[in-house]
Amino acid sequence: KNGVLVRELADLGFGFIEIGTITPLPQAGNPKPRLFRLKPDKALINRMGFNNEGAVAVAERLKKMRNAERGMRTENSIPAKGQTPSPSEGAGGRPFIIGGNIGKNKVTPNEDAAKDYESCFETLFEVVDYFVVNVSSPNTPNLRELQEKEPLTKLLLALQARNQAKPKPKPILLKIAPDLTDSQLNDIIDIVRQTQLAGVVATNTTISRNGLQTGAAAVAGAGGLSGAPLRQRATEVIRYLHQKSGGAFPIIGVGGINSPEDALEKLRAGAALVQLYTGFVYEGPGIAGRINRAIVKNNA
Repeated sequence: KNGVLVRELADLGFGFIEIGTITPLPQAGNPKPRLFRLKPDKALINRMGFNNEGAVAVAERLKKMRNAERGMRTENSIPAKGQTPSPSEGAGGRPFIIGGNIGKNKVTPNEDAAKDYESCFETLFEVVDYFVVNVSSPNTPNLRELQEKEPLTKLLLALQARNQAKPKPKPILLKIAPDLTDSQLNDIIDIVRQTQLAGVVATNTTISRNGLQTGAAAVAGAGGLSGAPLRQRATEVIRYLHQKSGGAFPIIGVGGINSPEDALEKLRAGAALVQLYTGFVYEGPGIAGRINRAIVKNNA
């Protein structure tokens, strides 16, 4: 959430760490309890509500981490001529990438949402390697309305204008919900092309509760469902985007990855990279290594 354990997670075998969602101003999020385990389903329901310390605090934390690592590299090694040191390092000096997932504050009306995303973008620009625009969380009122074609295009064009004005622009990706229709997914493809985004993160949590083994009382209420029940739908979205676009842009696959086989399924559907969160909760810290070994073994 706040970039506190970036190095520690990288040391477990993750090649990139995505922090957030970060908003311009700190916010407490929704009242507790707001995170629930659905053990029979290997799933979670969260209604966190973008609880975070705010972009300024997170940027300062990442800046200190990067400065400390640069100091360590200066002490321990001198890069070869023409070599640029990696921005961050994990175990054994292995480089890793930091992504900044950005959103709007709850109190910000949708008509002013672009200002929040632009503010986060500017504050975090020097300390992250790529950005993810989160308009698909079900836990901020009316946020998902920003996935509609007109407001989303406007928001992304504003961000890209700022990005392209930088000496070295950074990749911007869009995170989408698994609940979009085929028509809406077609719109996403058009938007990515029009705004020249670097790619898509598919998918966020779902508002669906279909097919759960956990009792109805335990899954009642608002919130996004993640974990194993999302696996099939997330893969369907990845495959649809990849095939319909002709592989025109990279897709980060996420949703229901609880095993190396699940990760390989996403890659074979068209994902270029994979992420996991709920699977890490249920399977433990060794899952990243198991996935990495399976990918190498299968030459995926």
